Amino acid sequence: MSMTKRLHDDGSSRRTRGRRPAPLLFLGLGLVLGLTVHACDDGPTEPEPPDPALVAQGKTIFRFETFGDETFWTDTLRLHEVVQSSVSPALALQVGLKVDADTLPQAVKDALAAGQIDLASPATTVTLLKLGAVVGLRGTVETVNGRDTLVRLGTTCALCHSTVDDAFAPGIGRRLDGWPNLTLNPGAIIALSPALTEAQRAVYGSWGPGRYDPRFSFDGVNGPLVIPPAYGLLGVNSSTYTGDGEDVAYWNRYVAVTQMHGHGTFAEPRLGISVSNPPDMVSGQLAALQAYQLSLEAPQPPAGSFDAAAAERGRAVFTGSGRCDDCHEGPRFTDANERLHAPADVVSEPEPGGAPSYASRSATKMYRTTPLRALWQHAPYFHNGVAPTLEAVVDLYDSKKGLGLSAAEKADLVQYLMSL
Repeated sequence: MSMTKRLHDDGSSRRTRGRRPAPLLFLGLGLVLGLTVHACDDGPTEPEPPDPALVAQGKTIFRFETFGDETFWTDTLRLHEVVQSSVSPALALQVGLKVDADTLPQAVKDALAAGQIDLASPATTVTLLKLGAVVGLRGTVETVNGRDTLVRLGTTCALCHSTVDDAFAPGIGRRLDGWPNLTLNPGAIIALSPALTEAQRAVYGSWGPGRYDPRFSFDGVNGPLVIPPAYGLLGVNSSTYTGDGEDVAYWNRYVAVTQMHGHGTFAEPRLGISVSNPPDMVSGQLAALQAYQLSLEAPQPPAGSFDAAAAERGRAVFTGSGRCDDCHEGPRFTDANERLHAPADVVSEPEPGGAPSYASRSATKMYRTTPLRALWQHAPYFHNGVAPTLEAVVDLYDSKKGLGLSAAEKADLVQYLMSL
């Protein structure tokens, strides 16, 4: 887990109602973008990098800390039962779960490569959880009646905000922390729960890969957002699509307590939200978690992935006839640290499916300008994913803002955006 006046927007929600079982792990679905490539010179002094010792601690929290949310995913949703009986590795990969190849013993890798491991068996999934190999899930496996049995299951930040490089096989590789898992289908995973009603399953099943609604559990509105990157955040104060909170830790607390259902407290008077789930296992870990997230740099575009000469021409369009730097300004291509923007300024609305403006469900009722970085990596674009490609982004702005760009200018601008 996008724009305001020029590629803007990011997520939050509206007001408290009944708590319904199933907001997932989105430690960043509201975390969003910041960049340090191809930037202008102007702007404030670069922020100090986070303390390395705190970063190391935060890395462990990001990857492995559940904040005690097993009480929700296991005791309430009973997903451990479903995984034990019905979720094979093939199904897990199909819904976008990833396997960290670095945790697999060489014998297991050899057996996988040789086709000697049954990827259609839920027992194999339980073994992978026992090895700690499923990115973003923590399983407790015990021997019951002579067989490995999954008795507890929890989620971590990495579930939605990490993926793998597919170096070993599709969905199996080295971790890429901070990269949004845009093949993950959170709604489909939640909908596996035997504790849900058919109506709830229908909502979660409608979200699709790479999307999640961090407000549905409070306002009952179905308007999922695109999972944003959790890299490139250093120096960006407004870290959500709607600029709720002054730092990443605000949204981390929101997600850890209200979406992951970890043990802690979160209060947002502007939305009438007040959740307390003692004992507090969240507050003491927020500083280190934020430090790690701020240390994650945006990935550079792959060599040869854009036309350098066209990108240079596109830079002139960006600062000229495209008027992009009206809002995407400075070294992080955002004015989010100075101001937010009214929904009337964005080109991404109206929302798909007739949903109300996402800003109306947030604390600020506004949108922030999304920082631009690694755009090549995280399509679709805007908070609601209405632009599937950068070409569609440029066309949408050109149409709604009356820019009058030529076909050549549009093509060059796309190449520049791909270079960021």
